[in-house]
Parts: sequence; structure tokens; C-alpha cells
Amino acid sequence: MLVIDIILLVISLALAVFGVITITNAFTMLRLGKGVDGGVQPVLRADSRVPTTPAVLISILVPMRNEKNVISRTLRSLLAQDDPAFEVLVLDDESDDGSADATRRAAEDDPRFKLLTGQPLPLGWKGKNWACAQLARSARGEYLVFTDADVHWVPYALSRLRRALKTTQADAYTIWPTQVTESWGERLVVPMIALAAMGYLPAFIAHNLPWAFLAASTGQCRVFRRSVYQAVGGHAEVKDQPLEDDALMRQVKLKGYKLRRVDGAGLISCRMYSDWPSVRDGFAKNILVGHGGIFFMLLSTLFHWLVFVFPWAWFLLGWVGGENFRYPIWALTLAATGLAIRALTAKMTRQRVGDAFLLPASVVAMTLIAGHALRWHWSGGTQWKGRILKV
Repeated sequence: MLVIDIILLVISLALAVFGVITITNAFTMLRLGKGVDGGVQPVLRADSRVPTTPAVLISILVPMRNEKNVISRTLRSLLAQDDPAFEVLVLDDESDDGSADATRRAAEDDPRFKLLTGQPLPLGWKGKNWACAQLARSARGEYLVFTDADVHWVPYALSRLRRALKTTQADAYTIWPTQVTESWGERLVVPMIALAAMGYLPAFIAHNLPWAFLAASTGQCRVFRRSVYQAVGGHAEVKDQPLEDDALMRQVKLKGYKLRRVDGAGLISCRMYSDWPSVRDGFAKNILVGHGGIFFMLLSTLFHWLVFVFPWAWFLLGWVGGENFRYPIWALTLAATGLAIRALTAKMTRQRVGDAFLLPASVVAMTLIAGHALRWHWSGGTQWKGRILKV
């Protein structure tokens, strides 16, 4: 039984590390909803203003491709911001579903809004990277806020963000929106982002050490000083990268600029997908690149089965198998610890805490997604919004 002893010890060590990281992030993570110093400042009232004289212009930049169903709500939420100085630029990236018309109707001739028509995709560029590069060229603001077409902002979110920019004085920010989940596919898979972001990477280490691999990001909402965006080469520097958000933030780290991770804390939210097929395809298109290749994806899959599923299996076998299966209480403790970590990350990011009990099923779902990604890889790629992506 020595092998089992070693496995349980490895799981114990992994969960201890994840637990410490999660608890540390709970107290130190920067949050728009409770100030920007780890949640110790009082919450601003909805009508609060940041006293800047004059306020620097913030450019909100939205790449859009076939987003007719969500762009109207998103644009209205952006134009409803109570911030004193901002512009909203939306780039229509060759949409064929009427997204441009829906955008014009939602804008209602607001002078702070401009709709750009995207140019054809050049050779060697990924679609979103090219759209963001065009937006940045047309922006006038001192700060560039790249936000997706399905990301919703409450009316005072930008004012809170301006406060964060003033308080932290960082050069770039990755804002983690609160993820909205409704279908079972979403509830199983999407919260795993929070588990990884809050349970695997300490924010204070990511903020204070210069190593590029610590630049974990999300493409849903990122902020740059214009001068820093230009200094790192902008999206042209990462034009062919499928995960351009991580790649661009790594450039920020490599060039010695200050990067901060901020939790959107209910002020900025996103419903990424709507059902299991869209969840599966959306995660499968990035999972190989995100892991750095097939080997590391398979290693990660095995690790998550070991840490979050094996203790449950060993406990059940130990409960019914008698002396042939030792340590059922130890296994149950490990299983409960995994659920507690998942629940705490859900609480921190405003997810359903009770869905922590779905963690073993979430590991199964992620395994199916990994298998889907392998099928795409071996068949030459996948199609996403009408374009072929090589994975």
C-alpha cells in the first residue's frame, strides 16, 4: 500500500498549497467592488466621482464579430457609465448577422460613441488581435480598456476602475469579470476559471515578481496605459497568438512594467457561453495552447483527476472494502478540502457556492473538452465564428 500512501501525501500537499493560496487571495486580491487595496476600503456609493482635474480620457474598445444578440445590452451599459471622461469605440469585424445595425440603434447618436468598420484580416494575424490593433489606432484616450462584446458593466464600474488606476498607479491591468452561468454545462466548466485564477496563483506574487509566466490574464477585460501598450508593441507584437491576452501581458512583464490583477467583483460581468456545445467548443479552442501542448494538457488532466476525484473514489472503496482499502477518513478529508477550496473561490468571485459539490463532475467535463481539443488538433483545426483556427 506504499503507492497509495504516496498518492495521498501528494494530494495532501497539493491541497495544502491551493488552500493557502486561496485564503491569501481572499484577503489580498484587488477588487473594484470594495476598493482596490485588498478589500479593506469602504465601498463607494453608486453616485461617487473620482476627483480629477481634469479627468484623463479613457477609451473603451470593443471588438465585435457576429454579436447581434449581446452587443445592444453591452453598449447601453457602457454608454450609461457615470464616469466624467470616456469614449466607446466598437469595431465591426466583418460581421454578417446584423451586428453593426444593432450597434447603431443601441448607440442612439451618442457623441461618445464611434463605430469602426474593420479592414480585411491580413496574413499572419488572428482575428481578434487584428480588431484590437485597429481599435487602439483609433482611440484617443490615455488609458485603453479592451472589453469583449458580451461583457456587461454596471453604471459606476468605470468610475471604480478610474479610482483603481489612480490608486495603484500600475501600467496594465487584467480585470476578471464575474462569470454568469445558467445552463449545467456552464455551471460545471466556467467556474473552473475562478478555481485556477484564485486557487493556483497568489496575486501578491504575480504583482511583485517579474517572471513572465505569472502574467495570467483574461481576454474579457484588460487595461493599458497607452504609452505602455505602445512600448510593448501592442497587438502587433502578438498578432499570431491564439491566447493574445496572456501573450500581451507577458510582454508587459518582460519589459519591466507593473501589472495588476483585479477582480471585477460583480461590477463587470460576462456570460461566456449558453449551453454545453458552446462551452465545449469555446474551451476546447484554447485549452491546448493554454497548457502549452498535448503533454502538459494530459498531465494537467491526470493531476486534476488525482487531486479532485481520486479521494472520493478511495473513500467509497474504503467505506465498503474493509481492511483492503485503508485511510477512508483521510480520503474523505482530502475530498472535503477540495470542495472547500472550490467553494471559497466561488464565494470570492460571486459564483454559486453550492456548485462546489459538482467538482468531480467538472473534472469529467474538462476531460471531455480535452478530448474534443485533441480531435480538433488531429483533424487540422476548428472553426470559430466562421474562421479556421489551428490548434
